[in-house]
Amino acid sequence: MRPIICVVFLMFFGTIAAQDVFQCGQIDANFFRSNILLHSPDLTQLITGHPDGALVSFSVKTNGSEDWESLYNYPDYGGYFLYQDFKNPVLGKNYALGVHYNFYFLKRHLMLKVAQGIAVTTNPYDKVSNPKNSAFGSKIMANIDFVLNYKKENIIDHFGIQAGFIFTHFSMGRIKSPNSGINTYGLNVGVNYNFGETKYKIIDTTAVSKMKMTQPVKFNFVFRGGINESPNIGDSPQPFYHIGAYADKRLNRKSAIQLGSELFLTTSFKEYIKFQSIAYPDSGVTANTDFKRIGIFVGHELFINRISVETQIGYYAYRKFKFDDAVYERVGIKYYLTPKIFMALSLKTHGFLAEALEGGIGFRI
Repeated sequence: MRPIICVVFLMFFGTIAAQDVFQCGQIDANFFRSNILLHSPDLTQLITGHPDGALVSFSVKTNGSEDWESLYNYPDYGGYFLYQDFKNPVLGKNYALGVHYNFYFLKRHLMLKVAQGIAVTTNPYDKVSNPKNSAFGSKIMANIDFVLNYKKENIIDHFGIQAGFIFTHFSMGRIKSPNSGINTYGLNVGVNYNFGETKYKIIDTTAVSKMKMTQPVKFNFVFRGGINESPNIGDSPQPFYHIGAYADKRLNRKSAIQLGSELFLTTSFKEYIKFQSIAYPDSGVTANTDFKRIGIFVGHELFINRISVETQIGYYAYRKFKFDDAVYERVGIKYYLTPKIFMALSLKTHGFLAEALEGGIGFRI
């Protein structure tokens, strides 16, 4: 029975059939209890209990058939389903689907899960039926999760256990207001089951892991865009355009550092500036206040295969309309269509408050 289940699992992910080293998969379930992170005063009235839920993941185990797999200590990848009850009738419950990577440390006993997907909520903001929900302005939003577990596999037959810490994030990137979002942190415990035994391809990774990158400094140009809404509830979403240029330097096979600048054209600020100039005449904001912003940033890029993970922190060197904090952050993923052309999906935030969910395209020369 186990070989049949394993074959079905591998066909579902469509990745392993042609490989010469046997590779199978795993299912695991985590049950957690958490706390809401108070990152906005609007959330005070919504914290009435300890959210709990479940995270179920289906994973394919890598086996070293490609150099990046052994370089990253044979990570897992796959899909997940998340359920979370916020223990508050205003917030309701959230459900999410997405993809994840599991990275292993300390002889594969310590596991870091990085997950990203799409979520729906049962009780979004409504000006009539649910006006107190300042966290979720619409039914659909983005979900990001981090799980750090101590994991032990195959304790009894193919069953194992894990326990550790979990962090969940739900936000729309201010596509629709209100959108303070929700961040939770807590403890989890769970079980795992291996459909079979993975035969790892043991190769000498010394040359790969210590490979010196001889690339010169590369220059990148990226255009990011999307829609978001001003903080005024009821305004229609407007397009934004983020145009950036930066230099990067590869440090090794895994990492590169970045330094650059970008122009932010958030058109939803135009109407909000007019509103502020009329509603708060003593604020110093006039109807002609410039809505444009210019930022400088440093960043890091973690290369896996064609996918990389990008993190940046920046500072607004120019901003006449001082609405958000002067410091901003970005976290996202990039997919290289070719060595010079990439696509990007990222979340731009100020602290734990999301400003924009960005889709982008760029090139590296």
